[in-house]
Amino acid sequence: MTPTPPQARRSSEEQSRLEATLRDVFEHKLCFNELLGFKVESLDPAAPQISFAMRQDLIGHFLHGRLHGGAIATVLDTVGGLAATVAIAEKFSGETTEQVGHRFGRIGTIDLRTDYLHQGIGKKFTATGRVTRLGGRIASVQMTLENETGQLIATGCASYVIS
Repeated sequence: MTPTPPQARRSSEEQSRLEATLRDVFEHKLCFNELLGFKVESLDPAAPQISFAMRQDLIGHFLHGRLHGGAIATVLDTVGGLAATVAIAEKFSGETTEQVGHRFGRIGTIDLRTDYLHQGIGKKFTATGRVTRLGGRIASVQMTLENETGQLIATGCASYVIS
């Protein structure tokens, strides 16, 4: 049996185009993300990140000024989806932005667990996603949310259908 030769990597220009497209999708085209103020901080395949600033309209407990649990679950789900998307883009590193975009259109959350560990107090929050398994149909991802001091606010794990 002859080994399959490695797939050619997309050009640096195409990689930059892909990254710009992913930022646009996750920051603007997904309108709810834009409403919450999500910004893609990193597209590092090992640990992509999304951040957002605390705002008055994200408060879930008016007496203490804590971040709403729904915003926490949403950013964890979003960074999990971003991590799965970046992992797919890496797996198919020879594909164009359009081809990866077509694959992205098939991603969907099928299971999400959020563990709230500390009060959502802070000025800026950063969510990180790490793919633990990228199968042919399902991606498993672990996520964390920290405030600007590095305090772990919440963790999550999720499964995404990817085909």
